[in-house]
Amino acid sequence: MSYCDYCLEPKAKDVHIDYHNTQYGFPIKDDNALFGRLILEINQAGLSWETILNKQDNFKLAYDQFDIETVAAYSEHDRGRLLSDAGIIRNKLKVNAAIYNAQQLLVIRAEYGSFSKWLDQNNHLIKDEWTKLFKKTFKFVGGEIVNEFLMSTGYLPGAHDEHCPIFAEIDKLNPKWRER
Repeated sequence: MSYCDYCLEPKAKDVHIDYHNTQYGFPIKDDNALFGRLILEINQAGLSWETILNKQDNFKLAYDQFDIETVAAYSEHDRGRLLSDAGIIRNKLKVNAAIYNAQQLLVIRAEYGSFSKWLDQNNHLIKDEWTKLFKKTFKFVGGEIVNEFLMSTGYLPGAHDEHCPIFAEIDKLNPKWRER
């Protein structure tokens, strides 16, 4: 069953439906928002997406609105604060990855101007090539995390079935995504 079909089921929870209708697959160009989505996708590993969606606001607060420069400068005190925050996922590897990845994004910004431009420049890559690039650049990014991050931010197709009304909305916002 696709995510779109799941959202039509009577058992679908509002948090899934809202995410499906307003966020999933919609193009993101703001670097901090992209970073935030990467943090959420990394934290979902081994857990349900519903858990992450329910904690989405907590993550945004805990990680300073996903401000890349702020997170990149986190100290050991900040790391400890995150690891004791019951509102987010308290996993040392995931917390460390968020901080490291923010630092890597500063390097990417220095070279490419923005995370978004780096993604755009590499947008010709296929899924396996994206995964290799992400693994070379970031921490805690496997194939599934990379795929979901790219689909959820409009860089890879597949977020919505063609019969889904949201598919048409995304197609208007980002018609080139079909070419990949």
